[in-house]
Amino acid sequence: MRDSAPHPGADPWSATRRLTRPDAQDTVPIAARVPAAVPARAPGGSSGQRVTTLDALRGFALFGILLVNIPHVLGMPSEVGGVEAPVRRALDLFVQYRFNVIFALLFGIGFGIFLQRAARKHPRPRLLLARRLAVLFPLGGLHQLLHPGEYLLFYGVLGVALLLPLSFAPRWAALLVALVLPISPVPGALVLGYALARYEIPQTLHARRNQLAVVFAVSAGLSVPALLTQLYGPRDLGFALTTVVAGLCLATAYSSGLALLLRTRAGRPISAVLEPLGRMALTNYVSATLLMVSAGRLLGLADSSSWWTMLGFAVAVIAVQAVWSRLWLAHFRYGPLEWAWRCLTWWNLPPIRFRGLPASAA
Repeated sequence: MRDSAPHPGADPWSATRRLTRPDAQDTVPIAARVPAAVPARAPGGSSGQRVTTLDALRGFALFGILLVNIPHVLGMPSEVGGVEAPVRRALDLFVQYRFNVIFALLFGIGFGIFLQRAARKHPRPRLLLARRLAVLFPLGGLHQLLHPGEYLLFYGVLGVALLLPLSFAPRWAALLVALVLPISPVPGALVLGYALARYEIPQTLHARRNQLAVVFAVSAGLSVPALLTQLYGPRDLGFALTTVVAGLCLATAYSSGLALLLRTRAGRPISAVLEPLGRMALTNYVSATLLMVSAGRLLGLADSSSWWTMLGFAVAVIAVQAVWSRLWLAHFRYGPLEWAWRCLTWWNLPPIRFRGLPASAA
């Protein structure tokens, strides 16, 4: 498979760029070129480099999603003898509709960073983004057979419907769309992540410690009344208000808090575990479903109320994935599905075996 040769000096956005306008960056955000000699990894990541904090956040989100997906896929009842299981209640308060928001945000960030970096390498970066999104349709469709309600197909649809059109608009338009979609947290988070990437906020997390601290303090403070409202508030407020508000507050607190923790000495071992998981997020997301429907059923979790066993199983799955991700990435540049996704996006066959510096996020 071969594509047209990249043209590093070409400006693929010239049709929309207005060089005479001081706000040209708002119309078409193109990061400054990074010399090829710049290392691919740095603490926290930076523009033009792999943002390792985002990898760790992806690994963290995978565990939270796993805690929700296992009972969903295996049909575990939420009540035991007419009483809601304590573990299920805790998951509803602290996990359910929290980590899918983080995962969607990170997917949106990934699409935004990809488009920005593709513009430096290819004359038609939107074509590459369209291919990248198109891969999610068959992959998500097949995944739906084992995991009804999974998100890959949903991300593909949202990407085509929202992100591709927004790539022609000023970056503030993407931010505006994200702000009017909070009642639908996954689409809103996907577009918000894309908008943040266009403003190069995730790419510069290493320089935003004070801002992260403010975001964490505010979101953690708001999470307390939001959780109390969900727990004790009037039931007629319904899902759309109580769960969504609490979910957005906790998702923000979790992600900003972890980003701060990873900057500390205590966060280094945590990052060492989570980063490989996140670099292979697509592979681990799909393989977790395969483990659920096979090992989960062998353990008797299907249609059962063994919630503590489910927790142990989730920890075991993420531990196995953390080990195998680390071992795999010691020899290969990409995870298996990540490599296939890259091949179909760029329409070529990049080497998968590790050579030199680790691969970039693009």
